Amino acid sequence: MKNTPENPAPPDADARRAAPPVIVYPAETLPARPMALFRKAQKTLRLLETVTVPAREARCFHVPQGHFFRITAPEGPQVGDLNLWNANDLSERFYSGKTRALHGTHLSTGDSLWSSFPHLRPMATITHDTLDWYGFDDDGASVHDVIGTRCDPYTNTLLGGGEYHHCCHSNLIRALAAQTGMTDMQAEDHVHDVLNVFMCTGFTRDTHQYFMKASPVRPGDHLEFVAEIDLLGALSACPGGDCSTTHSSDVATCHPLAVEIYAPEPTALQGWSPPPPNGYSRRHRD
Repeated sequence: MKNTPENPAPPDADARRAAPPVIVYPAETLPARPMALFRKAQKTLRLLETVTVPAREARCFHVPQGHFFRITAPEGPQVGDLNLWNANDLSERFYSGKTRALHGTHLSTGDSLWSSFPHLRPMATITHDTLDWYGFDDDGASVHDVIGTRCDPYTNTLLGGGEYHHCCHSNLIRALAAQTGMTDMQAEDHVHDVLNVFMCTGFTRDTHQYFMKASPVRPGDHLEFVAEIDLLGALSACPGGDCSTTHSSDVATCHPLAVEIYAPEPTALQGWSPPPPNGYSRRHRD
């Protein structure tokens, strides 16, 4: 955003600025998720597996459809960058931009993580968020954003940071390559914009720049999802730690993250079925 305008305001500038905002995608028209049924299933959960994500690294995990998973920070404040794919078709992946357009800049309970075109369906829905109390603070910040793309070595190099290979982008590449047998270059084509789990972010009021601040997450907090389709996930424990000072460096204090995978009782989701791919015909012309 330019700090000093180059052009004078027209006579009707105030009237133009006074145009009322219109919500682009009214949330009430989205297909409703069966939250009451998910709540019922929550009460029957049985822990199947815990995947530990070491500090400054990433790990992959599988979640069958109808199962739940929780992301936790078991040892100390730490943010994570999350990628999701259809476990049976990696071309269907989390679409953070459309999720942001549908639900807003930050996600919490009841919001879904939507998949890429042409599928555009809920991949996972948030069923519990122990940080939902945070809301938006006086700086305009909140947690679990779909604003930031992920820290990456390209931007780090562009900004003068030199080569650093533990940015979340690189971490996710290595994790996906290890999981699938792809080369790093092949895996990079599948790594995408993220849900910044536990990260506390916003836009500055003067320059409207993306900012981060210390995450409020503490041991015992978690973000829980239900997998609406078979999922392959990858989670990076960001090299920025709680993102209170920096990222993409070995300077910040970092902690591991954990992904806990749970199974509900077999009958707990009776009547529920995975959401089908989007119904658009894909003709793209009359």
